[in-house]
Amino acid sequence: MTREAPAPTAAHTTTAALALGDDALVLSHRLGEWMGHAPVLEEEVALANIALDLLGQARILLSMVGDEDELAYLREERAFRNLQLVEQPNGDFAHTIARQLYFSTYQHLLYDRLATGRSPLAGLAAKAVKEVAYHRDHAEQWTLRLGDGTEVAHERMRRACTALWRFTGEMFRPLEGLGVDPADLEPAWLESVGGLLGRAGLALPEGPRTGAWAAGAGREGLHTESFGRMLAEMQHLHRSHPGATW
Repeated sequence: MTREAPAPTAAHTTTAALALGDDALVLSHRLGEWMGHAPVLEEEVALANIALDLLGQARILLSMVGDEDELAYLREERAFRNLQLVEQPNGDFAHTIARQLYFSTYQHLLYDRLATGRSPLAGLAAKAVKEVAYHRDHAEQWTLRLGDGTEVAHERMRRACTALWRFTGEMFRPLEGLGVDPADLEPAWLESVGGLLGRAGLALPEGPRTGAWAAGAGREGLHTESFGRMLAEMQHLHRSHPGATW
């Protein structure tokens, strides 16, 4: 049974906008790290397009909170509210695809629900849900190709899904101001991901899904070790030339 979340206030909406904006910003940067390193040119273009879509979402969401550049480039690590899942290193290509599969399935379900609700985020969600549908399809097609591919490809995809599984529970924790109860999305997410993995000759991993410390840690500003290094790289140019314009 779907529970109707209370209509968010403007103040509470900024909490949700910041969290979702940070999700999109951080994952956009991670995908951008593939530029010049993707397995084939066509895939480099695809990953770049997904990264740009996410960056566009991040700009809109962060602008609902304050100055988008200051929020992206001048906040300290503990001030970011992104999911721990999206900050995980790219690893090999299978890890990138597993991360994208888990997140884009969640994001598509979330934006589809938000688009028809009362949240101030409904307008953004209605536009972004089409982009996210492509992101989800891209991850699903690669999961099938790798999982049902060679023995090496299958094993890499299996390991990637297992390694990232513990970060998935955080997606379904309550988020103030969202206007949707994320827990309501979890059954559909499990059914979708589980069905897709089954078609790829894989299975849903076993084990806890509570992140590096506790469920909801990223939303509380607690991040994994790799995030600090990524943030330093992302913010380096802006911090080295404060006030610069192009």
